[in-house]
Amino acid sequence: MYRAEVIGSLLRPSYLKDARAAFEQGNLSAHDLKRLEDRAVDQVIAMQEGTGVDVVSDGEMRRFLFMGPITETVEGIEPVAHDSAMPWSSPEGDVEWIPPAAVTSKLRKRRSLVTEEYAYARARARLPLKVTVPSPLVLYGLWSPRHSTAAYKDPFEMFADAAEIGRSEILELVSLGCEYIQVDAPELATLVDPRVRDWAETLGFGAERMLTEGLDLINAMVEGVSGVRLGIHLCRGNNAGMWMASGGYDSIADALFKRVSAFDAIFLEYDDPRSGSFEPLAGAPDDKQVVLGLVSTKAQRLETPTELEARIDEAARYFPREQLGLSTQCGFASVAIGNPISEADEEQKLRLVADTAHAVWQ
Repeated sequence: MYRAEVIGSLLRPSYLKDARAAFEQGNLSAHDLKRLEDRAVDQVIAMQEGTGVDVVSDGEMRRFLFMGPITETVEGIEPVAHDSAMPWSSPEGDVEWIPPAAVTSKLRKRRSLVTEEYAYARARARLPLKVTVPSPLVLYGLWSPRHSTAAYKDPFEMFADAAEIGRSEILELVSLGCEYIQVDAPELATLVDPRVRDWAETLGFGAERMLTEGLDLINAMVEGVSGVRLGIHLCRGNNAGMWMASGGYDSIADALFKRVSAFDAIFLEYDDPRSGSFEPLAGAPDDKQVVLGLVSTKAQRLETPTELEARIDEAARYFPREQLGLSTQCGFASVAIGNPISEADEEQKLRLVADTAHAVWQ
């Protein structure tokens, strides 16, 4: 059980952003891009280890999106004019964001991105190394009744294929000796918001199916996998400082806690009032760890240890303190552009997570 956790993505250094742009324009070779990705992975692993956290990731330096193991290495997804805007919010108000691509044909894995990530980072990390794999349901943003139905009559057929790809990635990681895998499932927590529920319902993946059939697909991805720590992470959307949903976990907690039996740890976003109260934690299974995402990756303000300790005390009224952990509420760069904070802010926040967690759980 780890107390001071990272979620996954970290801010891309400016030289890596520039290199990826040059590569996409045909001005940089794949070999040279990979060398710069390697440099960035070395840099962020060293940074994490320096902050004192208990676990590190490769920062997802090789991905454009957190869901890259599906979107960047799988056939069947193309840039198209999407027919449905997703509901997002920003500090300035509500935003309608149109996905730049959709699933247009059967999903087929071309190569394993997580294998490349883990094989390289394993040789660099001195601490336990976490690798993230996207939930199959996260493709709900790439479902288009106009473009996707030629390949899949029902979105859950698409989710099932994505789950098979995800499980193959997980089994590959286990075969390579990976000791910690996290499934990122932000789509589940977005269902707490009626606006998102209504949007999802119009596209054919209503909340009830997502929280039954969908959760069962996610759990089946890891069921029977042994010798590795398994976590599932929920947030309400994290896109360059924007979010999708507001609301507490009350409407999804019962289904979530009952149907993620194969996981060891549940990561929950709790960094601001949009996340609701800790009361739903009373229903969490007593054989799980709950990791509280109390430190924001979307805002520059640095929380204080006193604030975090008070929040942990509050959560411990509903779930045993000895089974809690601390993390940021999400990654710092779910999309490559990153959240509106600096690399110095990022490092301070990870050090805060480590220092606070080690003070609380001495």
